[in-house]
Amino acid sequence: MITNNPIVALVYDFDGTLSPGNMQEFGFIRALGQDAKEFWKKNTKMSVENDASHILCYMNLMVREAKEKGISLKKESFQAFGRDIELFEGVKEWFDLVNAYGKEKGLEIKHYINSSGLKEMIEGTTIAKEFEAIYACSFLYDDQGKAFWPAIAVDYTTKTQFLFKINKGIKSVSDNIAINEFVAEEDRHVPFKKMIYFGDGETDIPSMKLVKDHGGHSIAVYTPEDIEKKLIAEKLILENRVNFVCPADYSKDKEIFKVVATIIDKIRSDFDFENLEKTHKANAVKTK
Repeated sequence: MITNNPIVALVYDFDGTLSPGNMQEFGFIRALGQDAKEFWKKNTKMSVENDASHILCYMNLMVREAKEKGISLKKESFQAFGRDIELFEGVKEWFDLVNAYGKEKGLEIKHYINSSGLKEMIEGTTIAKEFEAIYACSFLYDDQGKAFWPAIAVDYTTKTQFLFKINKGIKSVSDNIAINEFVAEEDRHVPFKKMIYFGDGETDIPSMKLVKDHGGHSIAVYTPEDIEKKLIAEKLILENRVNFVCPADYSKDKEIFKVVATIIDKIRSDFDFENLEKTHKANAVKTK
């Protein structure tokens, strides 16, 4: 299906990708009176001893520790902690910058979050309004509005599921019907070749590889000046799991913007080329 304004989806992990750390560390863990290492050590211990999901364990630990410290478990409380989350340089201005560049090229840019972090906290950030959808962990809430059980837990493979939802234009997390219905590639909301995935760690590897293998582009980012994280990111490109490696500085004229602008140029060029081919084929005279 040909459209004059094809959609390009920019899909971001959150922790370590848009923010220099785990979101719980900026406000929530401090409110517990703990340091980050102590909290994550407890989480690892629970996960290993019970052979359980690291993601489900951190969600359980958040509820349990908050109850013990008398911290509110209401959604509004988690959103308030989200306001404390720090962002990498240039992130706040990034969306207007990329949207304008896409518009200049005749493309519609849409942004998505695909994170193992907490949706409620992301909703509390200043950039929450920029996203078409936020796919992340979240809680179920009781009659008093208090979190009591995980509603969604997002791990390595769940992230790939959300990519297919973006691909087909499905925002509902609970939907398990439309996601499995056949849709021709040319009729999908955002073909994978028009996706750009941003990630930093192990939970992003399946998604980054999936997007890359389906003709899209994946970018491994790392905290600027952090040599260890840079080496981890570079390992991904050497293993052919991503297309590019960039320091997580989203300011104009920095490496990540140059890479994304080049990808956008390519998407526009490929789109025009495909339409030109279709036009020539449609105009060809059939002979017996």
